[in-house]
Amino acid sequence: MINVVLKILNSWILLLVYVGISNPIIAQTAVDFGQDGKPKHNIFSFRAQSWQDHFNNLNKGAILVDTKTRSLHYWNKNGTEYKVFPTSVPLNRELTRLGYTKVTKKVVGPEWRPTKKMRERDPQLPEFMPPGPDNPLGSHALYLSWPSYRIHGTSDTRKIGRQSSSGCVGLYNEQIEELFNLVEIGTPVRIL
Repeated sequence: MINVVLKILNSWILLLVYVGISNPIIAQTAVDFGQDGKPKHNIFSFRAQSWQDHFNNLNKGAILVDTKTRSLHYWNKNGTEYKVFPTSVPLNRELTRLGYTKVTKKVVGPEWRPTKKMRERDPQLPEFMPPGPDNPLGSHALYLSWPSYRIHGTSDTRKIGRQSSSGCVGLYNEQIEELFNLVEIGTPVRIL
């Protein structure tokens, strides 16, 4: 009962912050920059988002991935739960697919088969990697309707908050497990 009250209270506080501040900034931004003008570390920053700006309804919940702020936003079916997770994003624009898709499959302990293009970019990649701690897809994966694109975990925590993938969106293993348990097949996803 206390957990339910705390979740409701947290939702109300977030709503008040969102309503009370125009253009709210929720997280810290990187302040130490290198000579190239890029942050020296992988702290991410993000703005709170409104699901209504991106989706028609929350019939199956919704996921928004913001590649600029390297964050994933999740809303549950009735809009009472809003979560934000730091992510890894694709290395460059060429590898980044933008638009609307949906969750088509959920896998605990995913196998990894690098695409032909991935292996051309890095010939040292294996053709196949079974589930396990060395698997770059981490502990859980949400498969999207776009071939070879996933929202997945990672054991390499250095990747979170950085441009480090070949197209997928990565989360800490603990956070992908949490998201995995909240999301259902058919949940709409927007990547922007």
